Amino acid sequence: MTDAIAKRFRRFAETEARGHSPLYESLTQSIASDPELLAFLADLPVSKQQPNLLLAAQRFVCGTPANWHEFRAVFSTRKDAIRTEILKRRTQTNEPARCAVLLPALARLPGPLVPIEVGASAGLCLLPDRYGYAFDGHQPFGPQPRFACRANATTPVPTHVPAVTWRAGLDLNPLDVRNPDDMTWLETLVWPDQPERLARLRAAIQVARTDPPRIVAGDLLTSLPSLAAEAPKDATLVVFHTAVLAYVADPDARAAFASTVRDLKAVWISNEAPFVFPHIAAKLTTPGPRGALLLAINGEPTAWTDPHGAWIQWIAPVDRPVTPTCPDANVSPKAEFDA
Repeated sequence: MTDAIAKRFRRFAETEARGHSPLYESLTQSIASDPELLAFLADLPVSKQQPNLLLAAQRFVCGTPANWHEFRAVFSTRKDAIRTEILKRRTQTNEPARCAVLLPALARLPGPLVPIEVGASAGLCLLPDRYGYAFDGHQPFGPQPRFACRANATTPVPTHVPAVTWRAGLDLNPLDVRNPDDMTWLETLVWPDQPERLARLRAAIQVARTDPPRIVAGDLLTSLPSLAAEAPKDATLVVFHTAVLAYVADPDARAAFASTVRDLKAVWISNEAPFVFPHIAAKLTTPGPRGALLLAINGEPTAWTDPHGAWIQWIAPVDRPVTPTCPDANVSPKAEFDA
């Protein structure tokens, strides 16, 4: 059991934290070699053994450590409180800059749009029309906060935001942008060494508070049809998600979700690690950048994206039509991912 946990933390350090958070890379490498930490994690439910969850819970209780030695010393004295937060909380990273890599896909759809985000957290990614964008080499547009994004030459960079007439999110544990405790937890999920992410998160929260998006408590496997039934019929229904389906461990459940989206005749935009829907990744002829997410529209590989919205590499033919239908999905066995 502890060997698998150690492997997960090392993979997180090498694949996800490296180049993004030196502190998290150091901490997770050290945790992977610490018998007491591994035993602590092994005593938790499997769903609570995520690196991001442990690291955020420790910071929520104790503040951000300067290094491994400080982390280890504080953990020893506060581990009961840390365990309480781990069991209470979920990894609900709500990075609003992901809107920048979703926007080229959304802008290609016939408007107006009625988006539903699965795994919406506080719903900050449900507001692509309320932010501004600055794609490299293109004229910035939209209000502040304005998200910067590097795009390759083939990316169909939009010049304006799409019209959104209705929106809703679905989450097991919705976070409320007006609730200080919820927002403190959301801020704690932002990695150290990334002050720019924290600044744009806070700016997006302020935008959301002026007119909070509706987030419904529910399971993506059972609650989506009833929520979709509320959407206006004279607009394009879009079901999207980013780094969410990896947390659905059962391959059959992932397939059932994809089938549900297909039955809704919605446009399906998935932005997930390649292993999540291997039948989509199998259509690729070359691998993507290490640690990248694969954005697909209706099951067709469309772009590689940075998990936090910093860049997009469009790989699909720009003239490929987008139709509101979702193909059957075959999925892989359980795999690990932390966003």
